[in-house]
Amino acid sequence: MTARAASWLPLSPGERSVAIEVLTHGPLSRSDIARRLDLSAGSLTRLTKPLIESGLLVEVAEGSALSEARQGRPSQPLDIVAESRTFVGFKVTEDMVYGVVTTLRSDIVARHDLPLSSHDPQHVVDVMRAVTQEFARDFPGLAGIGIGLGGRASDRSVVDESAFLGWHDVPLARLLEESTGLPVVVENDVNALVEAESWFGAGRGLDRFAVLTIGAGLGYGLVSGGRRVVTAEDGRGVGRFWIVNPNGPLTPEGERGSAISLLTIPSIRYQVRAATGRDVSYDEVLALAAEGEPMAARVIDEAARALGTLVAQIANFAMPEKILLAGEGVGLVDVAGPVVEQAVLANRHPQADPVNLETKVSDFHDWARGGAVLAIQVLVLGSGPVTA
Repeated sequence: MTARAASWLPLSPGERSVAIEVLTHGPLSRSDIARRLDLSAGSLTRLTKPLIESGLLVEVAEGSALSEARQGRPSQPLDIVAESRTFVGFKVTEDMVYGVVTTLRSDIVARHDLPLSSHDPQHVVDVMRAVTQEFARDFPGLAGIGIGLGGRASDRSVVDESAFLGWHDVPLARLLEESTGLPVVVENDVNALVEAESWFGAGRGLDRFAVLTIGAGLGYGLVSGGRRVVTAEDGRGVGRFWIVNPNGPLTPEGERGSAISLLTIPSIRYQVRAATGRDVSYDEVLALAAEGEPMAARVIDEAARALGTLVAQIANFAMPEKILLAGEGVGLVDVAGPVVEQAVLANRHPQADPVNLETKVSDFHDWARGGAVLAIQVLVLGSGPVTA
């Protein structure tokens, strides 16, 4: 298997600052970088030289639309060499391991998935190792691995608890590092998605940014001051006690009228099954609601009101510049978007700014990309917390 990648650069704090600025906002001219980081021209030259020599940064050719003319000689913008390093990202579900390879800018360049026949930690590690070996044939210089899964992780390495896998205190990063020889980072999957969207997606460049995910469960993450807010609730299954309608349904998951009982795919399917005796898929529920089938339409409208209420609460209290709604369940907005909008307006001050709500259908490869972004962050941040 590939040995620990030599490209796992030890960057000084100053070099990290420059690399992060160009990685997340570039291409940038030297004058822009110096202004953003409050550096002198000489300090910037000293910091960028090893980054250019290592192949991490490159000068963009003059004359392109990215070149910026200043007084005197034009400034050649600096950009990250996105293809200089590649990373593996994993999303682990109850029955599958979804894997991707990304560039340094998190663009997915390869996908490979394998089923799980057991939740035994060594079996899961063996499956991830097999996927990594498959990737290594086409990308021999893999720089690291990031894993996102439902549950709690500590020290970016140990899975403290994962209900769907039945795990407690599994040293997943160490096991996979020993199996592949590559650096490994492990995190809750929603946290990984928030990091990916903050660095490279909908939250890029924003000071305050929120992510709400609906699917098999409910996830929430907040970025404030450009950093993900770390809380004791991370990985514990948010929404169980977020009461959005005290008179709402009682389902096997969550308190009566909670966001979990109203919004998640299993709860929506449960409500339709309990009322009709039919076991239909989530997509079928949405299609029936769109056609006007009474029970499906009632369940979907109630879910849409709950979603709008929840979005308004986030906007009222967190005051983010944007809220990203992601996950497998966002098809709800396509079917009942006007109901969501009405609920948002009903729970906001009449003179409040409009909520900047963006929706994104996320498949499991998007979640795996979040894992890869964790590995990218470790490259440029070193051993510090993955919250920059």
